[in-house]
Amino acid sequence: MAKKTKITITYTEATKELEQILERLRSGKVEIGELAATVKRANDLVAECRRQLTLTQLELEKITSTPF
Repeated sequence: MAKKTKITITYTEATKELEQILERLRSGKVEIGELAATVKRANDLVAECRRQLTLTQLELEKITSTPF
């Protein structure tokens, strides 16, 4: 099984890159030979965004559940 490489990118950078990928896909600017790699990159970016959102949610829950 292939080892996943961790993406070190901010949420904002990831969403911006996802928007660029989506635009390329919609416009037909992705060659068939690069389609799989492009979709994999998008999938990795989505996973990283979800990871960051989950961590932020947990951190916020921890902060707001702490009594004053």
